[in-house]
Amino acid sequence: MENQREATVLRDTQVQIDLGRMAQNLREIRNLVGDQVAIMAVIKANGYGHGAVGIAPTLLENGADYLAVATLTEAMELRHAYPKAPLFILGHTPDRLLSYVVENQITQTIFTLEQAQILSELAASKGVTVRVHIKVDTGFHRLGRIPSPEFRDEICQMFGLPNLEVEGIFSHLALAGKAEDEAQYQTFCQFIKELEAAGCTFRYRHIADSIATVDYPQYHMNMVRPGAILYGMRGFTEGVLPIKQVMTFRTAISQLHQIPAGQGVSYDYLWKAEKDSLIATLPFGYADGYPRNLRDLGYVIINGIKAPIVGVICMDQCLADVTHIPGVCCGMEAIIYGDGHDGSMTIEEASKLAGTNKNDIIARITARPPRVYFGGEAQS
Repeated sequence: MENQREATVLRDTQVQIDLGRMAQNLREIRNLVGDQVAIMAVIKANGYGHGAVGIAPTLLENGADYLAVATLTEAMELRHAYPKAPLFILGHTPDRLLSYVVENQITQTIFTLEQAQILSELAASKGVTVRVHIKVDTGFHRLGRIPSPEFRDEICQMFGLPNLEVEGIFSHLALAGKAEDEAQYQTFCQFIKELEAAGCTFRYRHIADSIATVDYPQYHMNMVRPGAILYGMRGFTEGVLPIKQVMTFRTAISQLHQIPAGQGVSYDYLWKAEKDSLIATLPFGYADGYPRNLRDLGYVIINGIKAPIVGVICMDQCLADVTHIPGVCCGMEAIIYGDGHDGSMTIEEASKLAGTNKNDIIARITARPPRVYFGGEAQS
């Protein structure tokens, strides 16, 4: 981490990550759920755009019990960086690749007896134990299986397999509404009761994502899976959690252009100057994950003043009208996304303007802009 923080940043367009805020967000989650509930910190999609490898130590140092990703490729990136970190794959890993799970001591989501048998055989051949969590479909219909006597019997058989630890069982809410969420939760609890009556006990039981962790404290069970709230993204509506946005997306002006009235800029001249204007070229574009449909909607903050994005957003660059900004010059900082205290566009505002959600905005930021980490001292 220190080498990463001290390395020369080779681009003006950067994603700055406040690790101190991230640590505080995690501590707020811990205060909410208590010491008896484990925290599975979800850092899939490159840590929701924050850089999974860069943020992992802060999360582990501040109380995360597991680091969860969606895919084997994401897990392997973290395993190479952190040989001993507790890693969990939330998604499906094809049978042909399960040997990687065993060899790298990764906890895997499964939902069939066949998967359990393959993992058991692979683990036995290497003299190790592999952990799994069973995914139950309580109505989301995305991954897992619907509770049934057949599924219950398969799970019970899993408990008898050598070198396989059935550590947990989990499901996911569709968040369609309170009644639907409660129905899913009750379905999950009833299935666990049936399994326990059959002699199957689990170390971890979990159903709460970020929203449920805050809005439904009664669903905490003994593990929660916070994702968006780690990064300061507020999707909850009823509970209270004092979190702060972790990310700032920034760049710097690369060129200034005097544009006479009537002339257009960028592809197709879809924006034309109504008066003599000063236009700044900014070195970021949709290949960095900026929504292309924010043309004529988005803005950056330069010298504390809003500068509207004008013209078609290009792959690597875009343009902003800075006519009204005094003292503007090349190299001056432009805030693309901030926390709003300086008038900058927040992730929430960007998501509304782009017609999507906050997670999409941050997760779509590509790996191209360097991640710059600061404020990461671990606190107890």
